[in-house]
Amino acid sequence: MRVPVSWLRDYVPLAMPLDDLATRLSVSTAEVEGIERRGVPDVDGNLGRFRVGRVVEAAKHPNADRLQLCRVDVGDEEPMQIVCGAWNFGPGATVAVALPGAVLPGGVELERRKVRGELSNGMILAEDEVGLGADHTGIMVLDDSFEPGTPLADVLPILDDVLIVEATGNRPDLLSIYGLAREVAALYDLELAPAPGVEVEQVADEPVEVEIEDLEGCPRYIGRLFRDVNVGPSPIWLKARLNAAGMRPISNVVDATNYAMLALGNPLHAFDFVKLHGGRIVVRRARPGEQIRTLDGVVRDLTPDDLMIADAERSVALAGIMGGEETEIGESTTEVLLEAANFEPFTIFRSSERLRLRTEGSNRWEKGVDPYLAQPAATLATQLIVELAGARWVGHTDVHGELPERPVVHYRPERADRLIGLETPAGEQYELLGRLGFDVEGERVVVPTWRARDVTREVDVIEEVARFRLEDVPFTLPVRSAMFGSLTREQQLRRRVEDTLVGLGFVEIYTPSLRPDDETTWKLEEPISVELTALRTRLLPSLVEAARRNAEVGVSGIALFEIARVYLPDKDLPNERLRAAGVLEGGFARVKGVVETLYAALKADLEVERAEDPLLHPGKAAKTPAGVFGEVHPSVLEGTWSAFELDLETLFAAAHEPVIYEDVITYPAVKQDLAFAVAEDVPAGTLVAAAREAVGPELFEIVPFDVYHGEQVGPGRKSIAFRVEFRSPERTLTDEEAAGLREKIVDALQERFGAELRA
Repeated sequence: MRVPVSWLRDYVPLAMPLDDLATRLSVSTAEVEGIERRGVPDVDGNLGRFRVGRVVEAAKHPNADRLQLCRVDVGDEEPMQIVCGAWNFGPGATVAVALPGAVLPGGVELERRKVRGELSNGMILAEDEVGLGADHTGIMVLDDSFEPGTPLADVLPILDDVLIVEATGNRPDLLSIYGLAREVAALYDLELAPAPGVEVEQVADEPVEVEIEDLEGCPRYIGRLFRDVNVGPSPIWLKARLNAAGMRPISNVVDATNYAMLALGNPLHAFDFVKLHGGRIVVRRARPGEQIRTLDGVVRDLTPDDLMIADAERSVALAGIMGGEETEIGESTTEVLLEAANFEPFTIFRSSERLRLRTEGSNRWEKGVDPYLAQPAATLATQLIVELAGARWVGHTDVHGELPERPVVHYRPERADRLIGLETPAGEQYELLGRLGFDVEGERVVVPTWRARDVTREVDVIEEVARFRLEDVPFTLPVRSAMFGSLTREQQLRRRVEDTLVGLGFVEIYTPSLRPDDETTWKLEEPISVELTALRTRLLPSLVEAARRNAEVGVSGIALFEIARVYLPDKDLPNERLRAAGVLEGGFARVKGVVETLYAALKADLEVERAEDPLLHPGKAAKTPAGVFGEVHPSVLEGTWSAFELDLETLFAAAHEPVIYEDVITYPAVKQDLAFAVAEDVPAGTLVAAAREAVGPELFEIVPFDVYHGEQVGPGRKSIAFRVEFRSPERTLTDEEAAGLREKIVDALQERFGAELRA
């Protein structure tokens, strides 16, 4: 959320440096991601060169039909002559002026200069020229109550700082300027101004018909009717605040609803009352097959899960998300129905996600807005509509079910001291809670309505005290009086995998488990966002993306690994598997060495076969019972890269841990070399396994050391040479015994694979 500091100052006095404020908020309340400086540069007295001016004379430039030659009173002894290209003002207009030497937001410095032969001593300003908006169709015409010569910064926020605040999902109260002001006032023990908005006079008592068919989806609906509405542009100060907060000004009526939402946190909506069929509002679920064209011009198919705002005949808005095009406020609108409602969070979230439609309103509703906030939001919006659009407030209704009572929590200050680890006097604890809006009645703490969703237990109240004491926590570890338990076998082996990979030069990274929906993911029925719609079933795609980003910014020697869960499709819930995956620069030989080192570190036997994988190069991919490794296909990642992904449960099952001691065999071995001609597609590892099965423990070692292709073995065949050791733990083997073991190998390989002994 973007929080203009000038707006925040309306509700709480800010005397502290902004850096200090940002740090304290980040520690105790919500992350402040940055402070943005907007508007006119504040250097070398630059602000003093921007003033309020009053046009004394305005006439056509003698040498240019499209220019005006003006004389403007800026508070000096004599009016200043200024050439201006806008025609939306005349003599007597109050305007904003930049004098010679003024530096504009883009860095341009104004100078006295002749324009078509006439001297111009500065500039009469439009909104975009001082960073207050995007409008350049005409200059800003100010309120006539401002005196010429008044510093422009005193009447318009031509220089402002904006806090970029990232509130957590459990704090919807911080998605408002006033909510953040309440936190600042509590942190610094400052006086908080009353909530904005003054109830204006209701000049008539016309009926406003509202029916709620689904009180669970819409616990409250306030409707207010206005007549004689003059829709037009908002005043400069309002447009400037909306722009600074990241919203586009539209018209005075729509801007009033957005201003109230940003100020207090309760989204509102305004309907053209004349376009409502039957002049009534019905809050209901969508009918089967129903559609609505929303304000963005898109026709959307609805389901009975969608909560709708309807009139007597059809739906006119997606509740809490976006209004319909048919009842949009326009220049011809003269009668307005204001909606200030409350909606159930999950209903709004589900519709917003299904329709892929995220708005400022839906972002707030899905986190849970205080139902008691609808009334003050309606009050502020009503005040603005009456003042800015000259409207008459003629009707009001407030339809609601039983609104939730404030939670009451049993609270013990001594319990807070034990959990926090710091002693805070009980009186100080109660005083801190009071500044946050909690009421204390003996050992009972009554939670404010805007915190009712996330403060429901004693430990939640303790957390409120704790976050005010975080800066007092000493930089020491607590004394450990006892230690229990030890690492499991799986934990020990996982650490060994991590240590081995780090020792090989890898860097561990963490990537999201949620990804866009594709062939490597498992799609979620209720995704948390449009971008993250599925659970991954592999780690490698995320690692490849990370490697690509690092390579694009010039990083060299990249070797990344991750140990995390994947989610394989199963009946109802995904089958979660813990895997280790890595990607590194270099070809097949490099990743083969990595996998061999991992298996050796775990004392596991490595059995390798050829494999095919969509991410790996054909002919340069292999698999073990635990997973795959090989060279990354160049279409996936440009350059020569390799990767692996192994299932740790399978890998750990093959690990010989703990290591069991075997007596050293002191009897000499009988060593021989054997070469077999076999079909090209027979892996060496398969021959080794068959030989061990045929001979048993007396085959101490069998290692392939050479492969030959040529005329001597014929087309489609290859010759593999093995180094063989026979050894017995009980005696020295005779030549006859060794020959018998050799024949067992020859017979087994010939019978199973058609192997021909060559040597």
